[in-house]
Amino acid sequence: MFKEFKEFAIKGNVMDMAIGIIIGAAFGTIVKSLVDDIIMPVVGLATGGVDFSNMFITLSGDAHATLEAAKEAGAVTMNIGIFINSVIAFLIVAWCMFMIVKAMNRLKREEEAAPAPASPPRAEVLLAEIRDALTSK
Repeated sequence: MFKEFKEFAIKGNVMDMAIGIIIGAAFGTIVKSLVDDIIMPVVGLATGGVDFSNMFITLSGDAHATLEAAKEAGAVTMNIGIFINSVIAFLIVAWCMFMIVKAMNRLKREEEAAPAPASPPRAEVLLAEIRDALTSK
């Protein structure tokens, strides 16, 4: 059983997938930081100082100044701002993946469109055969 698992784990596709998942997780962390620390403060400034990460609705009707205060009070909240940040992060990741796939498809098309090397004329083939026959004698 261990031998079968080892054969499965060492196959190229499994290793490629594992590397892709690790890189994807790291990329997701970078995008989350980009959204939370770079994009959303600029969007907040453009919208008059709105802090999207602090936008929430308290379902019990209690008023709380911040999301952290509502969580400490045990209030049930709908975290709209965090959801907006997640949607923006998803859109950035989706756009990057689209651009990568688009570039790969372009490279594939260029590779497929490259003409096959032309075969030598029939006379050259015959001359090469005659030369090879003479050198082998």
